[in-house]
Amino acid sequence: MANSRANEIDGHMNGIAEEYDYIICGGGTSGCVVAGRLAEDLNVKVLVIEAGPDNANLENVHMPAGWNQNFEKETDWNIVGTPQASLDGRQVKQSRGRFLGGSSGVNGCLCLRGSKQDYDDWGLEGWSGDEMHKYMAKAETLHTEPWFKPAPGEHGTTGPLQLGPHKNAPISDLFMESYKSMGLPYYDDMFTVGAPPNGCGHVLRTIHNGIRSTAADFITVGHRRDNITILVDTSVDKVLIEDADGGLKATGVAIVTKSGEKKTLRARKEVIVSGGAYCSPAILMRSGVGAKEEVEALGIQCKVDLPGVGKNLMDHPLLFFFYETDNPDVSYDHLLYHGNSLASTYELYKTTKTGPLSVFPFGSFAYARIDDRLSQYPEWRNAPCKPGRDAMGQTPNQPNVEFWNTEAYGGPLQYTNFPIDNKHTFGLVCILMNAKSRGTVTINSTDVNEIPTVDHNYLSDPLDMLVLSEGCHMGNEIVTKGKGTKDLVTGSWPRSESHHSYKTREEWVPFVKRFATTCYHAAGTCKMGKADDPMAVLDEKLRVKGVQGLRVIDVSVMPNLNNGHTQMPAYGIGEKGADLIKEAALSAKA
Repeated sequence: MANSRANEIDGHMNGIAEEYDYIICGGGTSGCVVAGRLAEDLNVKVLVIEAGPDNANLENVHMPAGWNQNFEKETDWNIVGTPQASLDGRQVKQSRGRFLGGSSGVNGCLCLRGSKQDYDDWGLEGWSGDEMHKYMAKAETLHTEPWFKPAPGEHGTTGPLQLGPHKNAPISDLFMESYKSMGLPYYDDMFTVGAPPNGCGHVLRTIHNGIRSTAADFITVGHRRDNITILVDTSVDKVLIEDADGGLKATGVAIVTKSGEKKTLRARKEVIVSGGAYCSPAILMRSGVGAKEEVEALGIQCKVDLPGVGKNLMDHPLLFFFYETDNPDVSYDHLLYHGNSLASTYELYKTTKTGPLSVFPFGSFAYARIDDRLSQYPEWRNAPCKPGRDAMGQTPNQPNVEFWNTEAYGGPLQYTNFPIDNKHTFGLVCILMNAKSRGTVTINSTDVNEIPTVDHNYLSDPLDMLVLSEGCHMGNEIVTKGKGTKDLVTGSWPRSESHHSYKTREEWVPFVKRFATTCYHAAGTCKMGKADDPMAVLDEKLRVKGVQGLRVIDVSVMPNLNNGHTQMPAYGIGEKGADLIKEAALSAKA
């Protein structure tokens, strides 16, 4: 094993070879998985190129509750979306991890795979729900607890990703009671199997012994191999695409270090783009792969006219809403915001890896079908539906919304009015599943350091606003009428809001416009598709159409979002992608 974790770059290229078998553009979640699995063959040389730094000494990556301390810094891509018409012109910050491990180091540590139907709906060979769930399980090692009942046969025991159940704060146990009393029955491990569409349960977390487990673990920690080179603080300018065998072939990459040094590196076998939903389309467009008119408008020669590059951008819009309570014992606020409590809580974490900083403060989760509630609205009843599907395209076995409660105050960056001075709060989050709105990612120049332009087009489809606002209405009823929480509420927080007293869905619409934000589940901008899909960028084997030796492997490949979170699909896509590359290598030898 190599002693160093990474080849640190500071204006030079010491130790960097000219050629590798596989070059992976992006050391985020899927990219690290692909690299680690390919390097299991000690006869191949693998290069991982990451725009940000190594994560070894980033305390707020490894400390679960430190996640948002990585934002607004060089460890964040600092992408801000364009003004959103349906959100009263607001711009939404699209924070992404910019360091080794990527967004697996700043996410909620949450393992919600989505239902198998979600992947069956892709309709692509090799990507069924059964297959995707097996690949997600392959990535993990489950560390369970006596009080948690894992779904039999659904979990991995040998993967580098360490995960386990989350021990609830008192407020989360009370929420579980409220969910159950409001018609959402309890199932221990429902978010692993992705069913049922109505119910509550525990969500596994990528945390073990108080430390966050990230995708970087696939190529560091106990999985650092001498045939992996990790190049940090280095950006991929473009993929080199050349004429070969009567067609086009990816032969390497052009890179730029943090200090501005430029170099080209060669790939003997394949180049893999793993920059995520925002950066993968940007790399392709700078390489001359994308919509012809868009690429040529930037002075780039269009190598392959693929109009789907940067289109089909998806996310799960969500709302945080908080409640004030006079009960001081239900949340962690007093351990984080009151007086000098944070200092002692931090010292507890440093010495024992326990306490509120050792967990991510999201508690009990629930899925809900709300079509009975939606049926009162003519726009829902009159919307066109495919057989067996609702107006959002969901089957009866897929949820319309997801809920979770917070165990302390906090969330998106706009929530800055913390409950100091011995105030106490708890929150609920409502997420829209399977949004119909689609956005775009574009670039405005060939400058590798220019951030892509991101337009999520949030809630532009009226049905998205209808379902999300009705979901919030239901969530408020869970809090204010549910068995476990109804007696806790003394008002809304901040006090300038009054959502705890809202009686109708319509009252929620202005609130949604003011506060709806991202779940950081951007996906779909380099989607897979069948040969006759004009907007597909990739085939079922993740190969870029029209270019040999070039694949995209990250959540940008998803044709539709799963009804869950994107962390586990990112791992599953990485595992599946690595197997596809290995199969191609074996076929080439035959």
